[in-house]
Amino acid sequence: MKKTASIYKLSIILILCHILTASAQNVQPVIEKDLSAYLFVYFASNSQDGEAVRYAVSMDGFNFKALNNNQPVLDSKMISSTGGVRDPHILRGPDGKTFYMTCTDMVSANGWNSNRAMVLLKSNDLVNWTSAVINIQEKYEGQENLLRVWAPQSVYDRQADKIMVYWSMKHGQTNDIIYYAYANNDFTDLEGEPKPLYIPKSGSLCIDGDIIFKDGTYYLFHSTDTPNGSGIKVATTQSLTAGYDKWTELDGFMQQTKESVEGSGVYKLNNSDTYILMYDVYRQGSYQFTKSTDLKNFTVIDEDISKDFHPRHGTVLPITRNELRTLTEKWGMPEGLPEINNNPALEGYYADPEIIYSHKTKKYYLYPTSDGFDGWSGTYFKTFSSEDLIHWKDEGIILDLLKDVTWANRNAWAPCCIEKKVGDTYKYYYYFTAAQKIGVAVADDPAGPFVDSGAALISRAPNGVRGGQEIDPAVFHDPVSGKDYLYWGNGHMVVVELNEDMVSFRPDSVKVITPDGTFREGTSVFYRNGKYYFLWSENDTRDEDYRVRYGMSDSPTGPIEKPENNLVISKDPAQGIYGTGHNTIIKVPDKDQWYIVYHRFNYPNGIKMGSAAGFHREVCIDEMKFNPDGTIIQVKPTHKGVDN
Repeated sequence: MKKTASIYKLSIILILCHILTASAQNVQPVIEKDLSAYLFVYFASNSQDGEAVRYAVSMDGFNFKALNNNQPVLDSKMISSTGGVRDPHILRGPDGKTFYMTCTDMVSANGWNSNRAMVLLKSNDLVNWTSAVINIQEKYEGQENLLRVWAPQSVYDRQADKIMVYWSMKHGQTNDIIYYAYANNDFTDLEGEPKPLYIPKSGSLCIDGDIIFKDGTYYLFHSTDTPNGSGIKVATTQSLTAGYDKWTELDGFMQQTKESVEGSGVYKLNNSDTYILMYDVYRQGSYQFTKSTDLKNFTVIDEDISKDFHPRHGTVLPITRNELRTLTEKWGMPEGLPEINNNPALEGYYADPEIIYSHKTKKYYLYPTSDGFDGWSGTYFKTFSSEDLIHWKDEGIILDLLKDVTWANRNAWAPCCIEKKVGDTYKYYYYFTAAQKIGVAVADDPAGPFVDSGAALISRAPNGVRGGQEIDPAVFHDPVSGKDYLYWGNGHMVVVELNEDMVSFRPDSVKVITPDGTFREGTSVFYRNGKYYFLWSENDTRDEDYRVRYGMSDSPTGPIEKPENNLVISKDPAQGIYGTGHNTIIKVPDKDQWYIVYHRFNYPNGIKMGSAAGFHREVCIDEMKFNPDGTIIQVKPTHKGVDN
């Protein structure tokens, strides 16, 4: 080997078992329900301008629109040694937020046997990329008769826990063979010598490999010539490194045309069991699209496909709404692309939202339950900030029961928060549920960190109350009296007046104000035009009919009177929306404009999950309006969310 660029990093982490568990819980890789769009990465032609990375996007995986007016999104001269790149492939890493791109470093005008290098690129946002050129002939010894390095791609090897790069090479008069090597952590170099990944039993050439992992099996789609014909074939294995001769070759060719094809790419439709196989019908200057559920039998779907560009050898990556938004904010919204929905407001599993507007930072803050854990077993809280109720920034963990709280270590649920200005300084009081008790933590910033008071604020039911739980706190500042109140309860609604320190309360002020038998949990209180509004959730959070009702009062401590129709929001089966409950309300500063923030079953699969839907929820925001008499107009839940 002529040069070595391997980087080895050794990390020895000694932590307590419960802290390790908390760290694992904090990792929320991309969840399939959040994949709502697609990114098509391709090059355009054999011309000098065409050999560059281009992007197109789609909302449904069938109808694609080019970004940046079909112009390159990366400068080939800046990232390659030849001035041109072809065959771009893109991979989402196992952490869900790192992207890896590989390209052939080649200008076709120099000849098909002219290139010896590939380009490796890495990004955290699909916009800004670092790049490195790997010249195989310069890096490794014994490559004097190397003629070409084509179509590099990458795949996450689950057994090795590494990113594998694989590509085809031709030496002298021998056929092209697909080789592999693992990338270093920075994705700037290859580690170890290239080894054959797969060689067809026929000994025929093998190029344009594309590996898809499905149900424990790796499927290698590749272009080959055999005595029985040429085109796209598939070989399978359970271990990528078991040996180049250990693959199982499937019968027949996968393409559904008699024309010459190459450059296959496979992607899975979001929230579906259908896969799309596309390939470059290069002699005709066209692409063909087919579909399959087993990666073995394909049918043509060209009539379902539209695109306003002519791609050559590329790949499609499912992306999230926020990733799509990042791309369109950088390169513009293509004409004809459907509007991007804003619900759910947060990607990932979150529930029981609280929202405030901070006068200190001039931002909104969402404080949800971290969801997605069996039996509501989460142990940490996060917050998210936004300037417009649409773009939300993850501010990270603000309170971790396992590290920050001594009196409870389980069931981190349903927080609330309030901003208090004392003189020229701001304080933030964060009330939270832990182990079916209610605690309070304090911070100087709405994004924390919050410091627990050291003991539960509410640890038992009020006198005379049986059953239920002491959960779901809601804090409210009364603009009329200047007093602050804390509400809570499952099965009963309780209110208490907080002391000025906000971390204690007047014991003689405890009052049970349960409105009626529909009350389950999730109290929320706000004040508008002389009236106090009390909202609560009805039914069980695992029930598709989990929904919000309300009542009104002349006092923050009741009694609560219910309008004839007091339903605030409920499921909408026609839209696939279920389990709309546990809400909070936010008013836009200086406007009589209100929004309801709530959770629902995750869309679209929650309704199929049974009781698990009750701890795999997502946070949404919709506008809430009032009748002239002050009653609430029932909110229709939407996928659109806050208007763009």
